Amino acid sequence: MRSAVLPLAGTEAGRAALTVGAGGDTTIELDRVAESVVLGELAGHADRGEKFSVLSEEAGRRTFGADFPLVLVDPVDGSLNAKQGVPLFGLMLAVLDGPLVSDSYAGVVFNLATGEHWTAIRNEGARRNGEPVTAMRRSLAGRIELLGLESTPRNLKLAQPLVERAAKIRILGSMAISIALTSAGAFDVFCAPSPVRVFDMAASLLLLSETGGVATTMEGEAIGNLRCDLDSRSTLLCAPTPELHAEAMKILRASR
Repeated sequence: MRSAVLPLAGTEAGRAALTVGAGGDTTIELDRVAESVVLGELAGHADRGEKFSVLSEEAGRRTFGADFPLVLVDPVDGSLNAKQGVPLFGLMLAVLDGPLVSDSYAGVVFNLATGEHWTAIRNEGARRNGEPVTAMRRSLAGRIELLGLESTPRNLKLAQPLVERAAKIRILGSMAISIALTSAGAFDVFCAPSPVRVFDMAASLLLLSETGGVATTMEGEAIGNLRCDLDSRSTLLCAPTPELHAEAMKILRASR
């Protein structure tokens, strides 16, 4: 995947617009090449007798003999970064045994720019480059040291209470990588005030769950019962520990 995608990042050839993908976004050449690598590998498993389905952000749903397991594929999460040559974008893969977020049982987030990879298996923990992940302890009690965001400029004001309580903020441009970093405690809180596709979160939310983190909507509602498809969207509030999540919710509710 890296050898196919990296030469196209930040190039006119890689950013060439092709069509509108199944997820509703414009597919560029970089997306097409990335997806072809993933689908080619998965088709090889089907040729060897595995039965499953695939749901990809670009190609939509394909069935290889069974509805489940369902493999979710976001070939380039952070494709705008890749298109513009910003070196922070990744591959997201998740495997589900049902249609809901809570049905995720395996996930991979792969930073295509650096080679760093995160993996999780339900009830078996999470790993970063093969080593077990445990969330770092917070270093500043009483405030958010580092806040991660994914937002449009218009909706940024919805996260303003958290911004005002944060020492620093970061907007990385990749949901999958941002939530993966939150699972390790790199971000005290990660917030998406704009409704984002649940599809893009599946692998990272499993990482977060397996390290003891918490994810809800910005209203504090559970997201495990949301369907993992190309249409489901939700706001998001993540933290590496229940205590940090509770603090973030308290800040948001106090402002309403």
